Amino acid sequence: MRVLVTGAAGFIGFNVSRHLLARGDTVLGIDSLNDYYDVTLKHARLAELATLGDGFAFKQVDFSDHVALDAALDGEAFDRIVHLGAQAGVRYSIENPRAYLQANLAGHLNMIEVARHRQVEHMVYASSSSVYGGNDTLPFRVEDRVDQPLSLYAATKKADELMSETYAHLYRIPLTGLRFFTVYGPWGRPDMAMWLFTKAIFDGRPINVFGEGNMRRDFTYIDDIVAGIIACVDNPPADDGALKAGGSISPHRIYNIGNSRSEDLGEMISLIEQACGHPAERRLLPMQPGDVRDTFADISAIQRDLGYEPRTTIAEGVPRFVQWYRDYHGLEHQA
Repeated sequence: MRVLVTGAAGFIGFNVSRHLLARGDTVLGIDSLNDYYDVTLKHARLAELATLGDGFAFKQVDFSDHVALDAALDGEAFDRIVHLGAQAGVRYSIENPRAYLQANLAGHLNMIEVARHRQVEHMVYASSSSVYGGNDTLPFRVEDRVDQPLSLYAATKKADELMSETYAHLYRIPLTGLRFFTVYGPWGRPDMAMWLFTKAIFDGRPINVFGEGNMRRDFTYIDDIVAGIIACVDNPPADDGALKAGGSISPHRIYNIGNSRSEDLGEMISLIEQACGHPAERRLLPMQPGDVRDTFADISAIQRDLGYEPRTTIAEGVPRFVQWYRDYHGLEHQA
């Protein structure tokens, strides 16, 4: 099949595109290539995809601009959509709220409008574990209330879920929302803690550890995330009128997609130190606005429905990321 992937130059979008191409699908990737983080990395990902044969086509377009989006997609055919493009970052949303209004709200509406008018077979879209906000009951369950967002980013992701539910109900569009937990691995994002810590250690600088180091995260390796996304792409929710999780009767489902383990932040830092071969000077700082102290995914729904089973522990995944980081930056001599 041909799949439209938004955010194709991003961390998860790149890896999903690579997997789809490897199994013989064709991919139309779109991305605005904005400068939220180093665009060089985005171009490097696209260059990597271009080496995988002629099954990948790319168009630079901002999907929050519906006129530009319609023009870019004019004459293009695709069967399913994986909508991963968004303005990411909890902390950035506090400083730049309008970027989230545009990308995550207008942009998401534009993509479900594309799904509606093209009558696509299925659209899988990115939500976030951030929607759980002030929830202090662990693990986070998809049935939990999510009406206490602690950041604008979280609020926009919850709004995306609500818009999707409306469209699935009104137009019977099969939609699947995935609440990602902390995703890491090769080709990851430079604004994420694992990259920031690794870079600081190699640069000989202290690392900033927020929450006084007393934080836990459900770290999920990129290959496990991709496996879950692909399983969803291949299995659209049935529109049979039966009650779904959460009481919905629309062809719309929401899953947690995580590692189903809540790991101590200090343990993750220790694994980075070991992989780098250098200890870190840890600068303990208070919690930042919008952050939550703990995340932990209950993945029973996606396990039950799709057989999703994450396989990679942080003891395996962190060294793989650090090795990739060395290779990408030419740091092998520091081993």
